[in-house]
Amino acid sequence: MNKLIFSGTHLSSFKANLGIALLRIYTGLSMAFGHGIGKIPPSGGFAEGIADMGFPAPHFFSWAAGLSEFGGGLLIAFGLMTRPASCFLGITMFVAAFIRHGTDPFMQKEKALLFLSITVLFILVGAGKYSIDRIIRPAQ
Repeated sequence: MNKLIFSGTHLSSFKANLGIALLRIYTGLSMAFGHGIGKIPPSGGFAEGIADMGFPAPHFFSWAAGLSEFGGGLLIAFGLMTRPASCFLGITMFVAAFIRHGTDPFMQKEKALLFLSITVLFILVGAGKYSIDRIIRPAQ
């Protein structure tokens, strides 16, 4: 379990590791403070929007989405539990793109799809060399 949560692909290039770190930090902080902070605590309108999408227990799922965006964004920025945080955030972005904005034009779902694709990258590659995950589980 430790390996699944904290491991990552070994990138030997300084530039590749720096690029992953910069993308991770920017993505995490953008998600946390650009999207998530306004959803903690979730407003009644946000919970109603969740209910309108057909989710049971809309108050629970509004908290889940808010925590995924804010808390998950911070975890991604720090590079701590990056894979699980990316997984939760990716699910949230999938819902945003294909359920919330499912019938909207591409311009409306583009941002959610971009965040979704970045979370897939972090799920596959991990946090990179310059992360707390790497300190917890050094490359072998």
